[in-house]
This record gives sequence, structure tokens and C-alpha cells, in this order.
Amino acid sequence: MGKGTGCCQDLLHYVFDYETPKTLVIESKSVGCVFRFSQLLVALYVVGYVCVVQKAYQDTDTVISTVTTKVKGYALSNTSGTRPWFWDVADYIIPPQADQSFFVLTNAIFTTNQTQAACPDFPNPSTICTDDYDCTEGKNDPRGSGIQTGLCVNYSDTVKTCEVLSWCPLEIDTTLPEPAMLGDTKDFTVLIKNTATYPKFNFHRRNILPQINSSYLKKCEFHHITDPDCPIFRLKYIVSEAGQDFQTMAVKGGIIGVLIDWSCDLDLWAGKCKPKYSFQRLDSTDPGNNVAPGFNFRFAKYYKTPDGETRTLIKAYGIRFEVVVFGTAGKFSIVPTLVNLGAALSFLSLIPVVADWFLLTCTKRKALYSKHKVTHLSKELDSEQMQVSMSTSYGTP
Repeated sequence: MGKGTGCCQDLLHYVFDYETPKTLVIESKSVGCVFRFSQLLVALYVVGYVCVVQKAYQDTDTVISTVTTKVKGYALSNTSGTRPWFWDVADYIIPPQADQSFFVLTNAIFTTNQTQAACPDFPNPSTICTDDYDCTEGKNDPRGSGIQTGLCVNYSDTVKTCEVLSWCPLEIDTTLPEPAMLGDTKDFTVLIKNTATYPKFNFHRRNILPQINSSYLKKCEFHHITDPDCPIFRLKYIVSEAGQDFQTMAVKGGIIGVLIDWSCDLDLWAGKCKPKYSFQRLDSTDPGNNVAPGFNFRFAKYYKTPDGETRTLIKAYGIRFEVVVFGTAGKFSIVPTLVNLGAALSFLSLIPVVADWFLLTCTKRKALYSKHKVTHLSKELDSEQMQVSMSTSYGTP
């Protein structure tokens, strides 16, 4: 019976007890230093990192942009097997228009006067044969050169291969011109026109800045120090800023990124919102990886002749320039300001916890501080204290 009553009293004790803060002033330089140093750290974090670095008092928006490009330049090629050839924009920009990118032809392998006919396939384990039984009519090997006719024919005096229906003569792409056939493309220029929009703030900006006029565009050329606002770039400069040698890259091609950063602080003067350009090679440059390096593709030019249709197959090598636009704009807004102010106040509320832990754990008089830190007040204790107080005031015989 007594045990049950004790449990009920303990339960009532925890349910109906009330805790109230008690101010305890402690003259301690070490505890005071910990308290003020913690306040200083929180203030530096809120002011220095949250406000200055992160600009957490701002609302943000991500850029939406459009990009158009226009390449200019001429080149002359004169390689063995082909006559001297003059190249203009219609020849070396393939395709003429692309979405935020452009390709410049720097090297090529030509296979001329191809017609649809039957011819022996190249020798490899799946095409070498001794008689027609080794060849399957209608067989289509995606890695082969065409569709087999079922005949085994002479490829050379010593080797026989399966005959295929294809564009003949077949392409031989093992010999690549070096140095690059169109090495002069290094001096070509490209005009990049970019419009950036932040719809949340109704802010629009072009990389052709308001102070730029037609006469300036005719003579300017981008340089990150001497002319950082010019939207006309020399290809050699782009490749060199990406840490590459143009003539070496032109042989087998590659991919270069033109990065345009539109990060802006719209609390400042809008005229300071300008694009920042940087350049980087995007495809693999690992010297140990020699499998399928560079960038290339095939296309053909077709011609009508009295005997039918012929074509010139071109395996094109070149540099693909990808224009990548990114950026974030920020502008003052009351909502993120209040949110981050509340977070700062919550950090300040944790400082007394740190100081109390140091006080009750690391100081020499921690037992005394702990005794005065927490006081349990009961009715019996209150009656005794009142009697002692009254005896002291009126005297007791």
C-alpha cells in the first residue's frame, strides 16, 4: 500500500512540477570568455558567411538563355589525292545551325566517286572465305561494309572475302592527314550572341552590352584582360584558354566548352551584371586512353551523272564548341531575410547551453555551481525557511 502511494506521488511530482528560470550571476573570467567567444562565433557566422558570402537575405532565380553563333573565315586545302580546294562557311560549318553549339571542320578523309555496286569486303575473321559456302546471302553485319551477296571473290592475289552490296569503292579510313588539312581554321572567329533572362525579377540582358556599337564589333576581339566585353572570339584563343594546342587537337578533333556565367547581384547597379567567359575541354584528354579519341562523323555529297548517282563520302574530323550558359541572380526579399534571422536567433539560444556545460563540467568549483544552479522548492522547505526568517526578525526565546 505504501509502495503504491509512493509511485503515485512520484508521478504527480513529475506531472505537476513547474520549472522557472533562475538568474545566477557568476564572477568567472573563464566562463565569461567561453560565453562571449561563442557569441562572437555566431555573429561572425551570421554576418560573414550567411549575409556576405551566401547572401541569404536574397531571393534567387536561375538564368534562362538563348544562344546563336556565326562563324567567319576562309581556308585553302591542298592534300595528296585531291585538288586544291577553297573552303568557306558553307563547307566547314556542319550543320549550318545547331542548338547552343557549332562544329568547325579541321580534318577529313575523302572517298570519291562511290556508286552503289557489289565489291569485296575488307578482310577480317568474319569476311575471309575460301568458297561461296562461307558467305551467306543477305547477311547484314552492322560492323561490316554492306549486305553479303553470297559470293566469295578475290580481294587480292592471296586473299578472298565475301562480296557485299554497298557504296563502292569502300572507305579506307586508316590514313588521316597530319598535320590537319584545315589547320588555318585557328584564325577563324565566331560571334556568340546570348540573351539571359531572370523571369522572377523581370530582368533581361544581352552579352552585346548597351555601349557596344557596330563599329566596335567590326574591330574588337575577345581577350579576358584587354577586351573582356567583346562577343567575338578567335578559335585559337578559345582552344588555348582551354589548355589545348589547336594544331594537335585539329588532327582528330574534340569538344570544347564555352562557359558563360551570368551570376549577378541585382541589389547593385544593373549595369554591373555582365557575363563572365571561361573555356574548358569537355571530351577525354587522358593520354592513356587511345580508343576512339577526338570527335568525328560521316556525311556525303551526292551528284547526278549520266550513269546514275555518285557520291563523295567525307569522314569529318573537327572541333565541336558547346556554349554552356549558367548563373543565378539574387535580390533582397523579406521572406528569406526573416527565415535566416530566425535561424540566427536559434543559434544564439544555444550559447547558454554551451556556457552551462563548461560551467558544470570544466571548472574547479563545478559542485558548488551545480548546487546553486538547480533548486527544488517544496512546501515543507518553504515553511521551514519562513520560520527561520520570522525567528531571525522577531527573536526566539
